This record gives sequence, C-alpha cells and structure tokens, in this order.
Amino acid sequence: MNTKSSKTVIFHEAGAPEVLKVEQIQVAFPAAQEVRIQVKSIGVNRADAMYRQGMYIENPIFPAQIGYEAAGIVEAVGSEVSNIAVGDVVNVVPGFSLHNYASYGEYINMPAYAVHKYPSNLSFDEAASVWTSYLTMYGMVVHSGQLQAGQFAVINAASSSAGLAAIQMTNYVGGIAIALTTSSKKKEALLKAGAAHVIVTSEQDIAAEVLKITNNAGANLILDPVVGAKFSNLLSSVTENGKVFVYGALSHEPASFPAFDVLMKTPTIRGYSAIEVMGNMEVLVPAIAFIDKGVTERKLKPVIDKVFNIDDIVASHKYLESNQQFGKIVVNI
Repeated sequence: MNTKSSKTVIFHEAGAPEVLKVEQIQVAFPAAQEVRIQVKSIGVNRADAMYRQGMYIENPIFPAQIGYEAAGIVEAVGSEVSNIAVGDVVNVVPGFSLHNYASYGEYINMPAYAVHKYPSNLSFDEAASVWTSYLTMYGMVVHSGQLQAGQFAVINAASSSAGLAAIQMTNYVGGIAIALTTSSKKKEALLKAGAAHVIVTSEQDIAAEVLKITNNAGANLILDPVVGAKFSNLLSSVTENGKVFVYGALSHEPASFPAFDVLMKTPTIRGYSAIEVMGNMEVLVPAIAFIDKGVTERKLKPVIDKVFNIDDIVASHKYLESNQQFGKIVVNI
C-alpha cells in the first residue's frame, strides 16, 4: 500500500502566524474507512488561527497539523469505503478532531463520512470555502434561529466569509439582511453582496438605525462574532423575544450589558458553536442537503477574497488577522 510524499503545514509551538512551517511528510495509504485526497484548494478559517494560537476548543498536540476545509480529487480509498471512488471531485465537511485529521496539505487522509461530492457549479476555491461558513450560518439562521420570511437579521462583521454567508442564508429563507461594518469603504460591496441595508458602525448608531429600518420593531435575529464596546448598543436593537447569537469575540474591548432593554424585551441571548451542527448527524445531514440545494440554485455562493500559495501560508494567516478581507481566504497547492 503506497504512501505519498506531501507538502504539509506543521507547527511545533503555539503562537503567531510565523509558527506555521511547510514540511515534506509521508501520508499513509488510507485506513479502511478513510479517503486520501489530492488537495487543490484549502479554506482558511478563524478557527485555524485560534487553534494555531492554542486558544481553541481543543489544544494542539505537537508537532501539530491544522485546517478544517479543502477541496480536491480522490486519489485513494480505504477497503470499506463504498460511496466515494478514485477520481471523484470532493470537498471536506468539518466534523473531526484536529488531533486526527487536518486539511493543510498536498495530500490528506480524511474519514469517509467527512468527504462530500459537491455540486459541479463550484470551483475548487469555492468548494473549499463552503462548509465552515455555511454550516455555522445554517445553525443560527435556520436551525436554531428559525428566521422566517420578512423577518430582520442583523449581521455583525458582515464582510467576513461567515458574514457574507449569513447575508445569503438570510435572503435564501426570505429574511431581510441588515449588514454591519466598521468601514464605509465596504458599504457598496455589502449591498452588492445582497444586504438590504448596511450600517457603518464607526459613523452610525446601531440601535437607532435598526429601529429606523424596522419601523421601530427591532431585529428578530442578531448574529455577533465581535462583542466589545458596541455590544450594548447592538443588543438594544433586538425586537421583543428576539434571538441573539454570540459566535465569536473578535473585539478585545470590554462589553457592557443593557440590562433595562433586556428586561423589557426578554430576548434569548446565547453563545453558539458550529459543533451544534457539525457534531450532530441528525442536524448535519439536512444542513448539507439544504446548502447543496442553495448552491445548485446559485443562491448560496462563496465569495473569494484572496488566494495564496501554500508556500505563503504565513502571509495568509497574517492577512486573515488584519481583518481587511471581504470574503474567504483560500490557499492553493
């Protein structure tokens, strides 16, 4: 059974992007229920940076590999794999421990259950950019948030790949997307990306603008990966019995809590992790079908911001952490 020599990203200590090294390793022939993929594109996610820093839901065990998303061509299959064949064009659905599998490599083994034959209208770059963002947003907008047609969703950090996926997912279910951005330079692009309204938070009061847009009703759903100094103002824009999901903490500033508004409007405020979808097959299977349908109908389509080569993996993580991007960062091999 043949091994493959693979250019692979490894890190030997937690820290800044510079800890990431490109090394040559041997990738074994896949085990009985595994698939080996020749990778064409890798999706870079905020979770990757957190894992690299040792600030994620699991800690790296060194030497560590990294990455949840990739797309490529099946190069070998294990003896018990029946639904995937050599030559299939596939992407990787995150739903595994980074201690066991990782996507930043020229050749990667993956568990067969995480390997998916995606709709043919996606490029490799787009296919490597689907699952983390869209499964996260399916979980909040559709599964837990249950956004209905005509309802308002406020999407913070809207120019990230997750934020753009949230705009598309909101539109797909018939909701009205209100995008938040700190930069007025991104306003036009967000409107083109499908946002019905854009609020520039460095220049405008969030709650006042949301109440104006919603005719004083407030937002039915708030998706916030930032928190920080404007969290209180953001929460004040929620409607009565609305839902607020906090799925990140990009701001390092302290947040205050609008106790009076919360007592008056009784919203549900909760943390959210995509593990709720990715770690539960009863939710994951319909989520994949829903997203595939949206992709086939061209209603859900990843926005690619910038493409790096694997040799420039450090630069790709530095760019991620600069927060300049509008959409997904992808790495090619």
